[in-house]
Amino acid sequence: MTSKEQILQNIKSNNIVEDTMLPTYSNFGIKFEDKYAKFSTMLESVGGKALFIKKEELDETIKELYKEEKQIVSIVEECTLGNFDSNIQDDAHNLKDVDLAIVKGEFAVAENGAVWIKNKENRHRSLYFIAQNIVIVVDKNSILNNMHEAYELISFNQASYGVFVSGPSKTADIEQSLVIGAHGPKSGYVIFVE
Repeated sequence: MTSKEQILQNIKSNNIVEDTMLPTYSNFGIKFEDKYAKFSTMLESVGGKALFIKKEELDETIKELYKEEKQIVSIVEECTLGNFDSNIQDDAHNLKDVDLAIVKGEFAVAENGAVWIKNKENRHRSLYFIAQNIVIVVDKNSILNNMHEAYELISFNQASYGVFVSGPSKTADIEQSLVIGAHGPKSGYVIFVE
């Protein structure tokens, strides 16, 4: 018997499949006592900032954060600051001068500071990445613990666009130095409203 045949014979004789119960994942994933605090910490670690306000304070809060912004797109019903309708633009290149995009987030994930965005009302998905600044508005009761909980809420039955966003654009490719706003929004806020 050659050494190759010996090795294959040993593998065959030791390759015994046991009938093993699969582990249960009903309690899988990390849980946080204060999901908002964990989300805020994670978002700040990547250059973003989270706020918690009342719904009626939304316009005033955003005006205070972005006093100088001229071209504003708002795809959030409760926000009246929008002065540029991105949805009537046929060409997404026309969004190149958007100073501030105010968009709705479906839910936030405390584990990694990410927000799931799937705005059916938004015609151009490039808006999330072409605007100079982004504000994502999320209902205060929509903070999940972890990505396992998040994937349970995402429907893959219908093909459509959705994306997890965590703060402003950033890269750490060069010498592992974090650069904010390298190829997308320079600043990012997640505003939780009640």
